[in-house]
Amino acid sequence: MYAPSPEQEEASTRVLQPLWEHVKAGQEEILLSPYLPASFAFLTHVLFCAPFLALDTLSIFCVRVRSWRIPAGSQRPPPVSRWFGCFWTVLFRYLTVVLPVTAIFQTLRSPTLPLLAPSCWQLFVEVYACLLFFDTLFFIWHVSLHWFPWLYRNIHQPHHQHHVPFALAAQDASSAELLSLLLLALSSAWLVGCHPLSEVLFHLLNSWMAVEDHCGYNLPWALHRVLPCLGGAPFHQAHHRLHRGNYAPYFTHWDHLFGTYHM
Repeated sequence: MYAPSPEQEEASTRVLQPLWEHVKAGQEEILLSPYLPASFAFLTHVLFCAPFLALDTLSIFCVRVRSWRIPAGSQRPPPVSRWFGCFWTVLFRYLTVVLPVTAIFQTLRSPTLPLLAPSCWQLFVEVYACLLFFDTLFFIWHVSLHWFPWLYRNIHQPHHQHHVPFALAAQDASSAELLSLLLLALSSAWLVGCHPLSEVLFHLLNSWMAVEDHCGYNLPWALHRVLPCLGGAPFHQAHHRLHRGNYAPYFTHWDHLFGTYHM
């Protein structure tokens, strides 16, 4: 793999340094708060879901939008009342379980803020490594949730109430599953040892891809159309339809390797 020279590394570090200085300026207490990861995860998830709520509303009137649904032209999307019910359920689980437990995890982790920003190359490598780590850990955990009946009944089954998922349902899961997924994401960043900027970008991508996977639309501009290594919404919706296979969250290599790929 191509690696930049030291001079290129230094130049690309200078590119991100003003951004890092701006992010850090007077924000150290917030950036190091143990409550930040759970709060950030919930808020970004809700914000990323907003465009898909608009699409669900448009699909009632617009044939073009309905043609993007999986399968094309399928039944009406869930009503707004279901969206709000899902929102309050997820918020309650975050406040009662996910927020306090991840705060303890972050306290034990003791993150620090470095003086220098990462280079652009370092940012890319760390985010990519985090996505690969998370994809692998999620695949192992997801297979376990389906293969062991007790785990499925007590942890994973609430998520599978959505045979046809919608964007907000990406986090409509039991408190234990929500907590486990956020801890897997935090642990992936910790294992890679990435810069805080890389970690933020990883969590943003992780949240967006989870929402896109559950959105119920095979959009022309979706990430899986740009990057063939990703499964996208059709891949994950097949998992919800079949209740088996397609266990990886984003990439498809583990499912191809273990014969659990279905479309």
